[in-house]
Parts: sequence; structure tokens; C-alpha cells
Amino acid sequence: MTSSAARRGWLSVVSVALGSFVLVLSEFLPIGLLPAIARDLDVGIGTAGLMVVATGLVGAVAAPVVTVLTSRLDRRVVLVSLTILLVVADGLAAIAPNFTVLLIARMLLGVGIGGFWAIGAGIAGRLVRPEATIRATSLITAGVSVATVVSLPLGALVSSLATWRLAFVIGGVLGLVALVLQLAMLPRIPALQRVRFGTLGSLLRVPRARVGLIAAAFLFTAQFAAYTYVAPYLQDLVGVGPDTITLALLVFGIAGIVGNFTAGFTLGRTVLGTIDVAKVVLAVSVVLLPLLANSVVGVFILLVVWGLVWGALPLGMQTWMSTASPAGSETGLALFVTTIQLAIAAGSVLGGVAVSSFGLAADFWLAGAVAVIGAVVLVSMGLRRSNAVPTPAAAAAVPETTPTGSVAVVCP
Repeated sequence: MTSSAARRGWLSVVSVALGSFVLVLSEFLPIGLLPAIARDLDVGIGTAGLMVVATGLVGAVAAPVVTVLTSRLDRRVVLVSLTILLVVADGLAAIAPNFTVLLIARMLLGVGIGGFWAIGAGIAGRLVRPEATIRATSLITAGVSVATVVSLPLGALVSSLATWRLAFVIGGVLGLVALVLQLAMLPRIPALQRVRFGTLGSLLRVPRARVGLIAAAFLFTAQFAAYTYVAPYLQDLVGVGPDTITLALLVFGIAGIVGNFTAGFTLGRTVLGTIDVAKVVLAVSVVLLPLLANSVVGVFILLVVWGLVWGALPLGMQTWMSTASPAGSETGLALFVTTIQLAIAAGSVLGGVAVSSFGLAADFWLAGAVAVIGAVVLVSMGLRRSNAVPTPAAAAAVPETTPTGSVAVVCP
């Protein structure tokens, strides 16, 4: 690859990363706007919350469906089409005359999120040199961390200064910028293989893929059982005000960005080690949070540690899954996206039950226990299934199926 082609490849990665940022920003922006939306559209706050749940559930279904239905199309065409869908969804939400139209717009966004992540998250290896795949992928997944940091403060600012509709206008405009960059920078990316629903089902019989999906389910359930209730924890147990809560969430998000890029290097040494150490540290951090609630400094330190390891974990699990499927990375990532979307919903519900029944402290202890179980599953099952984890170059290589049906990764 020439230096000119390499630069264009990285610009292509940036265009996809911006797309991932806008998608997650659009998904999270309304969370801080629910009271204003409920009031303006004359619905209950619980009903308004359906727009968040619906986006995630549609995304869970869309990931495998979009992967199968578009498996013969140029990936550039698919990614650009999904970005257009994002712009349409945000535009429709901005002018929605009632809650039904707004809910439809959010469901369209769910299709964009599910499809984009199943395809875009694994596209980096087609745009840069093999040895740069993990770093390029970390740039794309960093869009999640950055959007998480920006979405809540931006939503609060929009709510205080203008109508909630402005949030969707901002999402749509940023989506247009991502669309222009993708049209200008993305090369043709021909489809590599035809994917069928049967192919997705057969992936569950691949031990490495099955281990990854189980571990991801535990991880995202644990994360969102705890993270959903960070603000109430800071307010009720730590006893800090809104400004400190905003600062704490900002610190957590920035730590996540740092952790994401740090993982781009540690995953090159060991995928299994990076994931499992990060899971254990996450578990310890969330368990200690209630115990150190009387120390604001201690809480902030734990939030930094938690943010660092959380920033590494989605990229780590994605790297694991992208090398787990004999049919290619998109097949593995489709089921991965479905799994994490369902786990996010399950974690939020599980956390809510724990808080309602036993209190905030119990929720964090429960989340820690779930994370530990996920780490044990990954180590015990992962080590039995593979004694070695592919290197970054191997992870980016084209998988070949051996006569026994296992995967032999061809290193360049």
C-alpha cells in the first residue's frame, strides 16, 4: 500500500468513525430530554422512555437482518445508505408532530445503528494495512466513547437553551457531514461472501464465537446494570450536586476514550488477557463504589479506573468476535451487535429491579458479580477452545476453512 493510499485509507476510517459517533450521539441525546419531550407531546415520562428502548430493540433485530439482506452489496453502498437513514431519522424526529411519528423515527435510527455496527465496526481491516487494523478499529469504536461523553451535556444544554427538537437537528447536521465524508473518502468495498440466516445460526456452533457471545452478554449486562444508575448513586449515596455529577460523568467518558486507544496496543499482545483483566477490574471498581461513597476523591478515582477498562472492553470483545467466524467478521459482528443490544436492555431492567428491591448499593454489587461470572466464563471456556489468540495481522487476514471445518488464519 503506497503512502497516498494509506492516507486515504485512514481518512476513510475517520469517515466511518464520524458515522459511529453520530449514530451513538443520536441514540443517547434524547435520554436527557425525556421530560421535555413528554411535556411537549403530552405523553407520560414512562411512555416517552419507549423511544430509547425501541431504538435498542430494533437495532438488535436489524443487525443480522441487514447483514443478510445486504451481503451481496458493496459495503460502501451499504454504509452510505445507513448514514442516509440516520439523517432521515433525525430529520423526521425533529419535525415529529406527535409521539407516534417520533417513535417511528427512533425505530428507523435503530435500523441504522444495528446495520452500521454489524458492518462498519469490522470494516477497518479493508481500509488500512493489516498490522494497523486494531488501531483503526479503535478509532471507529472511539466514536461510542466520545458520543457518550458529549451526549448528556449537550442534551442538557439544548434542553436549557432551546427546544428538544434542536437536538435532533444537530444529529441530522452531523450525519450530513459524515455522509459527505463517506461519499468523498470511502473506496469501493466489494462484498466478500454471501451471508444467509442459516450462516448466522451455524455460528452458534463455533466454540470461539459461542464463548465470545456469552462473555459479551455478561459484560454488557453488568455494565449497564451499574452505569444506568451512576447518577442516582452520585446524588443519593455520595451526596453531590448536579455540577459534580456532570463532572463525574465527563471524567468517566474521557477515561473511556483513553482506555479505548490504550486497548488498541494491548490487544496486539493478548486479546484474552486484555479482556479478562479489564472485566475483573471493572467488577472490582463497581463493587467498591458503594463502599467508598463517603469519599468523593475515592469515587472519582474508581470512576476513572472503571472508565479506562470499559473503554477497552467493547473493542476487545469486537476483536474476539471478528476472528471467531469461519464465514467472516460481519457474521460474527451481526450476532455480537444483537447480543449487546439485548444485554443492554437486560442490564437496565436487572439494575432497576435491584435498586427497587434492595437499594443502589446492591445494584453495584450485583453488577460486579455478573462481571466476574463473565470473566470466569471467558477464561475457563476460552482457554479450552484456543491456546493462542490471533495477532492483529492475523485478525485482519482472510480466514480460510480447513477440511475439518475449523478456521486457519493466514498471516500476510
